[in-house]
Amino acid sequence: MKEAEKPVKIPENGILALMGKSSENILKSVGKPSRKEPSRFDYEWWIYNQDPDHYFQVGILNGKAVTVYGLGKSLNIQPFKIGEDAGEVFKKSQILSSLPIEYKGNTYKFELSEEDMNTRPAIRADGNILQLYIDKFDGKLSSVRAVDPETFIKQRPYELIYRGNLVSAKKLKEDQLLNVEKAEENQVFDLTNVIRSRHNLPSLKNDSEVAGIAYLHSKDMADSRYFAHESPTEGDLSDRLKKGKVAYSLAGENIAAHYIDGIASVEGWMNSKGHREAMLNSEFTHLGVGVYRDYYTQDYVKYWN
Repeated sequence: MKEAEKPVKIPENGILALMGKSSENILKSVGKPSRKEPSRFDYEWWIYNQDPDHYFQVGILNGKAVTVYGLGKSLNIQPFKIGEDAGEVFKKSQILSSLPIEYKGNTYKFELSEEDMNTRPAIRADGNILQLYIDKFDGKLSSVRAVDPETFIKQRPYELIYRGNLVSAKKLKEDQLLNVEKAEENQVFDLTNVIRSRHNLPSLKNDSEVAGIAYLHSKDMADSRYFAHESPTEGDLSDRLKKGKVAYSLAGENIAAHYIDGIASVEGWMNSKGHREAMLNSEFTHLGVGVYRDYYTQDYVKYWN
């Protein structure tokens, strides 16, 4: 680690302090999760979605927390605070363009672009890495992800140069991939409603028929190797909803590709004007999410009264 770097100190209270704790200690500290779901990176997500203002996720691997993600606006996420002005966040953090990591005799160097540094910088904290997701439209801290070094290397969220062996997550079988995709659909849906709640908007209802249409579009993009709202064979969103016999009065769509997970895709959408407008549209009433491999589709609808 460069001498110039100044790692952040994590207080003993707050959800970031769960990093490295045993699953037993986590159960004692924050109780049972609403559900448990697989991930692409070996750990199991424990989802705490009982209250949108306190929404968070804990990733458990081999009986301990290797990652924590917090989005709820009232979470204790010291030394930061969700909704904190980005200027204050940057005062507490030393944002650098490169992040070197030594792990098991291997050398890894992550390179952050200027956009990365402004909207999702990574900093050290008590031997772990914190990713700070900044909402560039309102200039505030949107969420925080803590990751241990091994998991961070597996995820590879930034450009990477390395020497030695590249640590990777286990290759998933087809049925395992399907379970991960379903888990990410659930999480993208949850995260969207948490963000809408933050902006004083009504929650969306989960629509399984629309989710099926969204899933087919994600699969079509992956299989046919394109990235667009209009499919060469299935048409645009209105064509696909008509084919699915969805009688709607208003519809919108967000798509994303090659993000490491649903969390990253949702934060990416929030920093893109058109995608953000769809997520925060007060007229939409229902949402269907479809994930196939690393392609993500959100289809929003409002039904005729």
